[in-house]
Amino acid sequence: MPRMLPPISRRAALAFAAVATGALAAERFASPCGCAFAAQPEGMVLEEVGPGIHVYRAPYELVGPANGGAIANMAVVVGGEAAAIIDTGNSHLAGARLREAAARVTDRPLRYVINTHMHPDHVLGNSAFAGEGVRFVGHRKLPRALSVRADTYLAQAERLLGPEAEGTRIVLPDLLVETTLTLDLGGRALELEAHPTAHTDNDLSVRDGATGLWFLGDLLFVGHVPTLDGSLLGWIGQLDTLESRAAAGVIPGHGPARVSWPDAAGPERAYLEALRDDVRRLIAGGVPMGQAAAEAGRAQAAGWALFDEFASRNAIAAYHELEWE
Repeated sequence: MPRMLPPISRRAALAFAAVATGALAAERFASPCGCAFAAQPEGMVLEEVGPGIHVYRAPYELVGPANGGAIANMAVVVGGEAAAIIDTGNSHLAGARLREAAARVTDRPLRYVINTHMHPDHVLGNSAFAGEGVRFVGHRKLPRALSVRADTYLAQAERLLGPEAEGTRIVLPDLLVETTLTLDLGGRALELEAHPTAHTDNDLSVRDGATGLWFLGDLLFVGHVPTLDGSLLGWIGQLDTLESRAAAGVIPGHGPARVSWPDAAGPERAYLEALRDDVRRLIAGGVPMGQAAAEAGRAQAAGWALFDEFASRNAIAAYHELEWE
């Protein structure tokens, strides 16, 4: 069974307990989630980007009540015997809405929930899928990385979502990927790969053997400015590796439901390389970190959503990494 960390509050714990004794313990993926939240009026829309692959394309937004924490792309992959979920949103509510949407496209039992990395917009909906026979899968470094930030992530969800954060709690993976791992959904193999430090130190990608589609998580941002929480140089180096591999198409962590490869990596690479070059130049010129944060990468602002919200943080992270080269 997956490892759990404490919930946001006693009220949340009681709410989840009521759920856990009901539909979340059901074996069939199509069963109602049993959560206390109503679905979005129009329902969460999934796009079928390949046979049996359904993707929720998230808006370019920060977490808030209007989106319920569903701000990262999420997916349902359906095999002949079972289904898998890839990423779950920033709240129990986001996960519950994804579960309801998934039930509209398949009645296969849920076998795996795969998290592409530790960030809350990809993992905090895990609790909506907890049930008998469900395995939670992640990079070997994910449990420690997520545990260290658990309190911060849960407090942030409660602050940003208010009552809609009820039931949100940490569910750690119980199946870890050391290097690679193959998951069988029945006539459909998912190839998981644990990557070296890039966007984070626990990035995981998922390649669908049936279609050649590749889920890159936040190793790829399209339209939404990339966010750096690992290694800038490592990320650029990882792009070199990823771009050398063919794929029928890729699903980014943020952006359209499906994009072409490797073309889609171009804007991200341009931003990351410009950030690297700017920070190196500013450090060489003796510019302090605070001033560098206001300048580095700014020429790349056009075309990126949420640039002002994340650009300074990226520059600070890059400065810390590069100042001792």
